[in-house]
Amino acid sequence: MPMTASARSTHGNPHHTIDVNGRHTITTDAPDRLGGTDRAPAPHELLPAMLASCVSTMIGMYAQAHDWALVDVSVDVEYDPQATPRHIQTTVNLPEGLTPDQIARLRRVADTCPVKRALETGFTFEQQFVAQPSGALAA
Repeated sequence: MPMTASARSTHGNPHHTIDVNGRHTITTDAPDRLGGTDRAPAPHELLPAMLASCVSTMIGMYAQAHDWALVDVSVDVEYDPQATPRHIQTTVNLPEGLTPDQIARLRRVADTCPVKRALETGFTFEQQFVAQPSGALAA
């Protein structure tokens, strides 16, 4: 099932409101030095956030389904946008007391994160520019 996101500029500045699948709204901005107000993440900062939250969610759902009391789990993602190819380092911080088998299962679950799989698989891109009648974007 396709997913959609529609970004709208706020008064022509770098602050954007993004509608996600018609159900959620997120915002992005740019740092002060680029003309923004730095009140929200810059668009490219959402990539590591997206991966961190996806891995954490997958681990949490798996643990909950198996009645594992996993509290204080955190996922840190470091993304280097300057490296070629791009480089991502993910660190999953787990509580003490898990068995090696539990850790191995959580590692496999983390590898099923849809964001990680999409990034590993790659993308094809299509782009089009469509002129809208005056006032059409104001809605």
